[in-house]
Parts: sequence; C-alpha cells; structure tokens
Amino acid sequence: MAVTMRGRQPSGGAVSVVVENGTIRNVEAVAPLPDDPWITPGLIDLQVNGFGGHDFNGPDVSPEDVAELIDALAKHGTTMAVPTIVTASQEQICHSLQTIAAARQDPTIAHAIPFVHVEGPFLSPTEGSRGVHALDQIRRPDLREFEAWQAACGDLVGIVTISPHWPGSVDFIKAVVAQGVRVSIGHTDATPEEIKAAVDAGATLSTHLGNGAQAQLPRHPNYIWAQLADDRLTAGLIADGHHLPADTLKSMIRAKTPDRVVLVTDSTALAGMPPGDYVQPVGGSVRLDNDGRLSYIGTPYLAGSAATLTHCVAVAASFGGIDLATAVACATVKLSRVIGTPANHVAAIAAGYRADLITFDWEPGQTELSLRQAQASR
Repeated sequence: MAVTMRGRQPSGGAVSVVVENGTIRNVEAVAPLPDDPWITPGLIDLQVNGFGGHDFNGPDVSPEDVAELIDALAKHGTTMAVPTIVTASQEQICHSLQTIAAARQDPTIAHAIPFVHVEGPFLSPTEGSRGVHALDQIRRPDLREFEAWQAACGDLVGIVTISPHWPGSVDFIKAVVAQGVRVSIGHTDATPEEIKAAVDAGATLSTHLGNGAQAQLPRHPNYIWAQLADDRLTAGLIADGHHLPADTLKSMIRAKTPDRVVLVTDSTALAGMPPGDYVQPVGGSVRLDNDGRLSYIGTPYLAGSAATLTHCVAVAASFGGIDLATAVACATVKLSRVIGTPANHVAAIAAGYRADLITFDWEPGQTELSLRQAQASR
C-alpha cells in the first residue's frame, strides 16, 4: 500500500513523496502550503547505549529487547542507530554482541543496525576521563580480545573507542583499521603527541568530544585542543544542552566545521522515559529532570544522556551557530558517510532510496523537533 508524505525541505523547496513497500517510489516538487511541516530523512545515531527503558548492555538483554529499543527509537525519529556497548568483562561484551547479532536476523533490524560500537574497555582509568565506566574493568588494548568480539558476533563491530595513552595503542589501531573497523578516540588523557600518533595510525573519529574528560585541564596543550585541530578526525558532539554549553557547542562546530561534525545522543535506557528518580545498573541512583538533564542524586554530575536525536538537532540548529539544514545533515548524510552505507539506501529523499523519513514542526529557538510522522522503511 502506497503512502504519501509531503513537506518543506530545510535545504529549500517543498516535495510530495510516495512511499511503497519501504522504498521511496516517487518525489515531486510541489507548491508549499501554509501548514506544511518540515520533511527530512530519518535521523541516524552513532552512539546509543539504550532507550525507552531498554539497554543494549547488561546480562539480561535479549533479542526482543533490541527489537523493542529499535522500534522505540524509530517512533522518536531515529530510524538507524549504532548500539554502543560499554566497558564490561569480555564475557559480558560478547553476550551483548551475540544478542544484537541474533536480533539482526530480522532484516528490518539489520537495516536499522548497520554495526556495533564498542566504547571501552580500552579507556583511561583517570578520574573524569573514565566517566562512569567501571574502573575494575578498564584494561589495555588487546587485539586478541577484539578478535573474540568479532568471533562472537560475525564481525559486527564497526567502531572501537580507545584511549591512545596505552602502550601498544598504535599497533592495535593499525591492526583494527586494517580489518575495516573505525577507531575513535575517547575517554582519554592522552598527550597531544599520542593523539597525533593515533590519527597517523588510522583513528578517524572522536567519541563525544568535550565529555568523558577531566573537569580541569591545562589551558594548552591538552587532548581536546589536539582533537579539535586535527582535520582528519570527525567529532561526535552531544548537543543536548547539558553535556556541552551553547558557547562550547558553537565553538567546537566552528573549529571542526560542520563537515567534520556528527550529532550523537550517547543515550541511556532512561532516554524517552518520564521524569523521576531511577536506579540504573551503571551509576546507581539518578534523577531525570523535566528539562531532560540526567544526574546523580545529590551531586552536580551528569549520569549520561536522556536525549533524543530530534532534541539534539533542534539544539544545534537553535544554539550551535548552524541552520536547520546543516543540523539535519549532521544527523543524517554525514552519519551515512561514517557508516559507509550505500548511497541509494539512506539519508536522502529520492526515488529508489529507503523510505526512512520524518516530518516535523520547528522554529528557530525551539529545542525540539515536534514530530508529526516518523516513517521507518519496513
């Protein structure tokens, strides 16, 4: 059955889109109407730990949890997501990878999950840089462990985040990149020289730059400046209004340029949940405020993200010094380049492309894209 969607494109012009069997069959330019919403490709999130009460991590995660999580994301406008597995024992990481691989036996889940991001355990143990990653599970990069992950999930790991301060990091990065896997720098206290060596070895991404960092750093040099300055690195930024203040977000986007920025949520299981007090498996007692700030009860510290990507796009467009078209691109087409998705699959509104589309209302200054319709190709 064919479905027709219409709206204004942020880049200009209004279109009517015919969708049938999960594919865009026809796109026609039309005269805009006063009530037309915005229309864009569905959003892509490179870093999702959990959403809507479900988590990709933990001993109890099941293929059904994965499917429900992906469905919940799609209803909030994120039609493709990269599950992020955090620091844990090798056994626990392999369990999560096996579970996600099992869920991907469903072709619709396989489309929505292009690969998996393992964030840790090869991170800095330094307070602040480590974030909430379990100190007793932090360890140095080990190629044999990486190969065990891939064996557990059929080579589904597509990104590994490491801190390149560890001895042997350069050799590890070269070996992983040679297998077609991207390496991202994050949760680090590496020197600028170690950052450069990692990039020379093949690292191409920065994991939520500006977060997972010590509260106090030397003015210069430091690992944030080093990553901002290296044009070979694409930076993931959490534009939820809490992880990066508006002036920091704007400055980072200007330093990297929008072409080297992707918007991510780094969302936890509490994203998409109502405000209140919760107990999380990682972090313990936390509070989700009405404004979406997730913090440890009784402290000023963040306890992860409860953001949707529609929120991050709106914040970036309103306060990041970029327009809506650019913000959307940082959550769609630029992500599709990182993911390596074939050009005719996602992140554009054209005949023959996957019908991952959203329509929404938004005005400058608003911090949310108000969804009207989210169409995930099925």
